Amino acid sequence: MTNILLVDDRPENLLALEAILEPLGHQLVSVTSATDALKALLRDSFACILLDVQMPELDGFEVVRERGAARMPYVIFVTAYDEFAVRAFAVHAVDYLLKPVSAERLAEAIARVRLRAPGQPATPPVSALRPPVSERGPAERILVRDGTRVHVIDVDALDYVQARDDYVGFHSGGQEYLKEQPLAEVEAELDPRAFVRIHRSFIVNLTRIARVEPLTRDSRVVILKDGRRLPVSRSGYQRLTALLDGA
Repeated sequence: MTNILLVDDRPENLLALEAILEPLGHQLVSVTSATDALKALLRDSFACILLDVQMPELDGFEVVRERGAARMPYVIFVTAYDEFAVRAFAVHAVDYLLKPVSAERLAEAIARVRLRAPGQPATPPVSALRPPVSERGPAERILVRDGTRVHVIDVDALDYVQARDDYVGFHSGGQEYLKEQPLAEVEAELDPRAFVRIHRSFIVNLTRIARVEPLTRDSRVVILKDGRRLPVSRSGYQRLTALLDGA
């Protein structure tokens, strides 16, 4: 008997998987969204996860990335599309099943989970789950876990990002969402045509800037459209002016 998490945004697909697995005595938890999957992974322990790829909020690869390599159960992707297979095995998925899934094929995939050696990592390090930005393009959304809640922030809704020791604060709509992540890593994920690092502790969305004013003889400050003021370093000002001049 295996504790399995089923994730698919279509309830009929979940029912089909349940019809195959329940008679075999497996313990199943079924959810219809990626955010609910992340909550379930925080709450319970699973031997494996049957994970759809394309879902409305987040795709299956983002679920793997956000959960983290050390805490992710074995992953079996279940999808109607064959073009993600190479990427799936690149993140060490146990199997990649195409819908509609046959009982024999699903049983074979579950058997592969049972054959894995105890303690063998289910996925590679988190860095391996992220192809270079040049390959995948800039991030379109930011995920921030808050206990069992998962906040999904559209990048276009970001005002600015602020370094806070080992965390970064994503500021959006008057709220701040803290995430344990280096600011340099955030900078690498954002679109360099839309976001600029104006200070060692601040990245700003260009569309939120109202004006730049001198603060002292050698320093400046960015005034956002909502009136907030962010410091600008000398190198940050050079990056900002270069970006604005090229716009």
